[in-house]
Amino acid sequence: MASDQQQHQQQQQPIATVYVRNLEERVKPEPLKEALRAIFSEYGNIIDIVAKTNLRAKGQAFIVFDNPESAANAVEEVQGFELFDKPMHVAVARSKSDATVLQTGNEDEFDAHKRHRMAEMDKKKALEAAEEQKRLKRPLVGAAADASGGRPAKAARGAGLKATGAGAPAQLPDEYLPPNRILFVQNLPDGFTKDDVVAIFGVFEGFREVRMVPGRTGIAFVEYDAEPGAIVAKEQTAGMAVKDGEKALKVTYQRQ
Repeated sequence: MASDQQQHQQQQQPIATVYVRNLEERVKPEPLKEALRAIFSEYGNIIDIVAKTNLRAKGQAFIVFDNPESAANAVEEVQGFELFDKPMHVAVARSKSDATVLQTGNEDEFDAHKRHRMAEMDKKKALEAAEEQKRLKRPLVGAAADASGGRPAKAARGAGLKATGAGAPAQLPDEYLPPNRILFVQNLPDGFTKDDVVAIFGVFEGFREVRMVPGRTGIAFVEYDAEPGAIVAKEQTAGMAVKDGEKALKVTYQRQ
């Protein structure tokens, strides 16, 4: 496994990936990638192009060059260039792409890179959910407050936010909890034993123990030595079908 110091050094090295936004969302991924390749290949050898297709990330892409100089030149020259009648907004990406790490690093470095990326994604989701929770709890101001007789409106309960008692504040959904080294496993089949859980989660690096809950079925806690092991285990087991497909595991981080 690459050390934390190695991971930090990788993140500090020059980036060879260009982040592009404000792309035309109605263009399908393949024609879009062909157009981007035609433009950006003028500035160096491209090893990968990733065009985002999910709803929240449409209109964005990543162009991966084989060296940072090409990426820097492309940012300088292509800024504001119109593609499909829209000016592109370009910048050097904040982190290395998978393709770059695969090309320049070894297997351990690539595994460390993936763990770091997954942890950052989980933290981003947790931050976004926390911001949404705060937004829902803010009182109305201005005209909206006047319309309610000057009294702050009750915060609307968002999807997935649940109170644990009368007047209790809304909680983050389990899926958006920030990473930590303990996993909360739900939806275990009836009759599943501690050994069965160990057989699934014990194969991941840093595994420490499984704790079943006395008097409760279907749930367990799985502890690892450090966050990276828990992150990989969660990514690999969430939604896993068990007991001949009878159930799919729900795996989240333990609520702190």
